[in-house]
Amino acid sequence: MQTEQILDITRQAMRLAVLLAAPLLIFGLVVGVLMNVLQAVTQITETTLAVVPKMAAMLLALIIFSPWMLDLLVDFTTQLYESIPTMVR
Repeated sequence: MQTEQILDITRQAMRLAVLLAAPLLIFGLVVGVLMNVLQAVTQITETTLAVVPKMAAMLLALIIFSPWMLDLLVDFTTQLYESIPTMVR
């Protein structure tokens, strides 16, 4: 196995990790900012008011994007397994 192949697989895996995490993090970020603005406007300093909606939004994002995430993971894994014969020479 060549160094370039290892770096390429690592690069693809890191890109996949970012793509898989992005929808959850974006939903959590947007809801977190909205809740912080709401808390600042109403001067409510309840911690659970910020955490629970973020968790719910991230769960909703996971439900919405899970088919897409699963497709990405299956494609990457299939590509990785199919490339094994070319790597072991």
